[in-house]
Amino acid sequence: MIVNFNAGELRKLRSLRTPAGIQKLMDAMPYHLADTAWSPRRVLRELSAHCLEGAIFAAAALRVIGFPPLIVDLEAEHDTDHVIAVYQIDGHWGALAKSNYSGCRYREPVYRTLRELAMSYFEDYFNLRGERTLRTFSRPVNLKRFDPLAWMTTEKPVWFIPEHLLDVSHEQLITPRMARRLVRVDARSKAAGLLGMRRR
Repeated sequence: MIVNFNAGELRKLRSLRTPAGIQKLMDAMPYHLADTAWSPRRVLRELSAHCLEGAIFAAAALRVIGFPPLIVDLEAEHDTDHVIAVYQIDGHWGALAKSNYSGCRYREPVYRTLRELAMSYFEDYFNLRGERTLRTFSRPVNLKRFDPLAWMTTEKPVWFIPEHLLDVSHEQLITPRMARRLVRVDARSKAAGLLGMRRR
């Protein structure tokens, strides 16, 4: 048994089979706006998640099907951060994610480096003013470091994970000079990115 998931939970997670299968389940989950930090067990029970919970859930599901449980933090300016679960196939990186923005979710494993993968989110990462806001990405964090805290199955909030992300080193994606030259997202791209967005 993988760190205290029960037999039924393991059957459900193993039935997803691939990273794309995990993403399909997450896409079917409603995005919720509560200020919560549910464990993967709670997400699996409620079948709902936001960005942080989705990435943590995806990392746990990846672990069950044979990948390391890795997450990466994408930091933004004048916007909220985004957390993604990452994985490698044949030496190339892909990502799983839950987002209220349609373009900030799944990535196929075709990126040679984590920087390439992070940059693939740049155009779709904007705030409600249409400003492109993505600035940095973290090194991968292997969530097995939190196994003593039962991060996958606890009924308590897992705030210790985002708190740890605050201390992880991040790499700049663009220079300050580049940032000053950025133009806002056009109306059509903005509308596409906000398709299906849940609002408070």
